[in-house]
Amino acid sequence: MKKLCFTLLALSMPFLSIAGEAKVTWKDFNDYRDVHPANEVKGSYHKRVAKQFEKHMSKLAEQLPEGYKLNVTFDDIDLAGDSRMNMQDIRVIKPIYFPKLTISYSVEDKYGATISSAEKLVLKDMNFMDRIKKGRDTSFYYEKRLLNEWFEEQILVNTDV
Repeated sequence: MKKLCFTLLALSMPFLSIAGEAKVTWKDFNDYRDVHPANEVKGSYHKRVAKQFEKHMSKLAEQLPEGYKLNVTFDDIDLAGDSRMNMQDIRVIKPIYFPKLTISYSVEDKYGATISSAEKLVLKDMNFMDRIKKGRDTSFYYEKRLLNEWFEEQILVNTDV
């Protein structure tokens, strides 16, 4: 009986699968407006930013139907806060240093047809500190929130998920 239940569950799983994929493209991190580390080595900080953003984009793309592909290029990045080089390097978060991302993107359906796209789309949140934080306070929280809102308002609406 247990074997039969497992077999039925395993056979039905492909039909329950809803997962698109994401491909992230980066420009030269040295050309971005503000991706300056506070107290880290520049190269490892850039790798950490890339890893965090790529992981987040993949998580968002999982909400797309199977076979869909989200292509995102980060044209410019201005992280929340500002790096200060004093006695110790820190990132100061104040309302005047709001997060701003410029992206180009396309969403392709399972046949490779582009169903949504934009070039040099500017995402910013000038009131980022006045809003209630939801969930855990993670690395690049404000930037991820910007990407979440863009994805929900522009991508999911246009893909009939």
